[in-house]
Amino acid sequence: MLLTTHRYAKALQLTLAVIKPDAVAHPVIMEALHQKILENNFVIVRCRDLVWRRQDSEKFYEEHAGRFFYQRLVEFMSSGPMRAYVLAREDAITVWRELMGPTRVFRARFTSPTTIRGQFGLTDTRNTSHGSDSLESAQREIAFFFPEFRVEEWMEKEEPSFRRGLMEYDQQRLIHKLLAHH
Repeated sequence: MLLTTHRYAKALQLTLAVIKPDAVAHPVIMEALHQKILENNFVIVRCRDLVWRRQDSEKFYEEHAGRFFYQRLVEFMSSGPMRAYVLAREDAITVWRELMGPTRVFRARFTSPTTIRGQFGLTDTRNTSHGSDSLESAQREIAFFFPEFRVEEWMEKEEPSFRRGLMEYDQQRLIHKLLAHH
């Protein structure tokens, strides 16, 4: 257990972050991305390794059905293990999206070479990571990956303690948890 000293002035925001199969396939890249999350002061609220069936990919990406990249994306996202996170911090959605960089890997390499996609992305589909683009999509996507997690309940009961820094990092479970004696 590592004690965490982060304190936040504003309420924490939740976002979904997914490390896609291309990155999870490489343990060194996976570890580098996990460390990047920690180094950028995200609170890891939930972490889950999973493999999707084709129907899971189709359902998650149904808004893109009919677009030229849909089939390729569905196939790729159900091609191997991935890791999903519920991350929290001030402005979590914006900060995670900035860390990921542009969706298009070619653009990311030239305009944002230090971003996740700029460093590790392979193609526009195999671009290492996904992140929610709004509060509404964050809530919907978190519910898709973590159906047992209740955003409103967490915000009401746990967020104030996490914001005050009453947490520790559990290296075994790869998440932050509230201190037992708070």
